[in-house]
Amino acid sequence: MPDAITAAVFMFLVLFAAALWLGNSVIKVMEAYYQGLWMLLPFAMQMTLIITLSAVLGSSPLFRRGIQYLAQLPKSRNQVVALSVLVTGLAAYCYWGLGMAIGPLVAIYFAREAEQKGIPVDFLFLLGLATAANGTWQFGLSSSAPLLVATPGHFLEKTIGLIPLARTIWSPAAIAFEIVFVAAVIGIGCLLMPSAHRPISHFPGAARMLEVAAPLPPAEPSHSERLERTSFGAYALALILAGWLYVHFAIRGLGLDINSLNTILLLGCFLLHRTVHAFTAALRVAVSSAWPVIVIYHIYACVSGLIQFTTTGESIAGLVAAVASPATYPLVTAALGALFSIFIPSSGGQWAVQGFVVVKAAAALGISIERGILALGVGDHIGNLISPFWYVVFAGIANVDFRSFFGYGLLFAVLWFVLGVLAFTFLPC
Repeated sequence: MPDAITAAVFMFLVLFAAALWLGNSVIKVMEAYYQGLWMLLPFAMQMTLIITLSAVLGSSPLFRRGIQYLAQLPKSRNQVVALSVLVTGLAAYCYWGLGMAIGPLVAIYFAREAEQKGIPVDFLFLLGLATAANGTWQFGLSSSAPLLVATPGHFLEKTIGLIPLARTIWSPAAIAFEIVFVAAVIGIGCLLMPSAHRPISHFPGAARMLEVAAPLPPAEPSHSERLERTSFGAYALALILAGWLYVHFAIRGLGLDINSLNTILLLGCFLLHRTVHAFTAALRVAVSSAWPVIVIYHIYACVSGLIQFTTTGESIAGLVAAVASPATYPLVTAALGALFSIFIPSSGGQWAVQGFVVVKAAAALGISIERGILALGVGDHIGNLISPFWYVVFAGIANVDFRSFFGYGLLFAVLWFVLGVLAFTFLPC
């Protein structure tokens, strides 16, 4: 597969040609392109902060010590599977970047402790389970589309208004799906753990993640360096951020959105790293993980502009409404989302591209917009499970070849799709 930016460019060219083929003039298509180009500028910065701050938070010593402690608790193979899936799933539910950052570490630490205790655990299969458990973020507190439509000023606000999280990720259907999916992953992990297990000692690259470098001898700091390394600056800013959150939630009575989530993350980063010096050191490393977002969301915005401001979006929505019924709409939406997700390895980017179509098709069929948002989330995560984009990230952290555990994702993709379609077709949302 080409990289994400190349795939986005080709998708834009296809939509550009489709808009012309549907009878839109060249001038109208170009105007739609310009209208969309910077439409997602605030959202792109919000997503950049989400990716960067999650990496900074996950690099704090507290998380490593916590994982190490939890890895010592299981006494059997099934306990290793259950607790590692629950830890990764809970972290991902709280924040998708956090699950991405600590999921490989969970597999590494749990596999090391299991090997030391003589518990037969296959490291690569455990890494595959952690990758699957990371899917809980899709309907968790950092779910991109539900957070975006709950945030004032989102690009579809004039069409659908604001939709609170109580009607999307906290609906009975979404909560039930998350619980059943995690339980199913644990069950599969216990039943299908390879008998010819490969312990973590067979993977020296992953084992090196357990090593802690010896600290360098301290040099005499200058006055400015002492100021950077005092806790006062970090705690003062954390106090100000906490005050903003109090006003947002307690005084104004507002709900969780992307801005408040990023504020919580920034607060956690300063509290856990304790000094501005430690925070900025982690930030310099973490920011490299967000470089594609700086450009790619503007390409997605161009695609979104072509869909919204030409007849392309209405045509696609009409096609979906023609082939779907109220009963099959979640299935069709999830299937289309799965197709697009192969080319768009970003939940927020996929909503930017498909959101307008989902909304219009739901309205045409008399289906709630919330059901469409959640069904699209099912399809969106299929791409994460069957394309190598995020496996490469997991494998890079764990220092293994992504192809060594990539195949397990196909099994969990089937599980995810079937459970998701059933949940968002028959359960209330």
